[in-house]
Amino acid sequence: MSERMFMFVVYAFLILAGLGCLVPFWIVVIDSFASEKLLNKGYVLFPSEYSMEAYRYLFKSNQIFKSYGVTVTVTLLGTILGVFVTAAFAYVIAHRKAKFGNFLSMMTYLPMVFGSGLVGFYLLIVNWLHMKDTMMVMILPYVMNPFFAFIFVTYFRSLPYEINESATVDGANEWRIFFQIIRPISTPVITTVSLFFSLQYWNDWWLGLLFIDNTNLYPLQILLRQILNSQSFKLFSTGVLIPPAEGLKLAMVCVTIGPIVFAYPFVQKYFVKGLTLGSVKG
Repeated sequence: MSERMFMFVVYAFLILAGLGCLVPFWIVVIDSFASEKLLNKGYVLFPSEYSMEAYRYLFKSNQIFKSYGVTVTVTLLGTILGVFVTAAFAYVIAHRKAKFGNFLSMMTYLPMVFGSGLVGFYLLIVNWLHMKDTMMVMILPYVMNPFFAFIFVTYFRSLPYEINESATVDGANEWRIFFQIIRPISTPVITTVSLFFSLQYWNDWWLGLLFIDNTNLYPLQILLRQILNSQSFKLFSTGVLIPPAEGLKLAMVCVTIGPIVFAYPFVQKYFVKGLTLGSVKG
């Protein structure tokens, strides 16, 4: 087989695989505009009857906008705080001259393997920290992520240590080295981990389910969970209108995943390689 034919087969396979991955997304989006009568018969690739009833019903109440505000706020604050804390912690572990680096690595590894008990975690949040029904309860538990910390550690250890030594000779302290030297050349890993943090905060429903009783603080995923379980439609309407159940589920999925899907094209270029080539001159 010639090289040209081989590349043709590879690209054809990748295109078909990509189209296959897009089919479920297409069904969710296009069927969210289908009529409820048609959806009761099953999902289709090209609906013959269209309706905006699900979206009109979804946006009848302010609850969806409140939940959007909560989720966006939690995602932005959580991502910024999580990346800063995790990156700073990982920098200490990766630093050659940092004391207790091995001890900190072990203390990071053990919680990742064993975790904590649910009862103790709940008592800590509710009885000791008194964070129940607050927005911070959906942010602080995920600020320090052991897995993301080891991603940072691996990247920081791949950086030439001569960068730190040169900056130290020039009189820079560790804070200045971290923010003005290490951070700019760590853009790929910071951006990648930021996306992981954003996905974690955006898709999280567990903390909201445990600690949020105030409907004004419901995140989007709790709202979605209620719809998928056919519970508490009173959040959307006070009337007796029967909701378009199937269409409402699809519409809610489209509304919740939209913003986070659009974030991928902006960070895709940072997944390839780092920016340290040529950073050390011989």
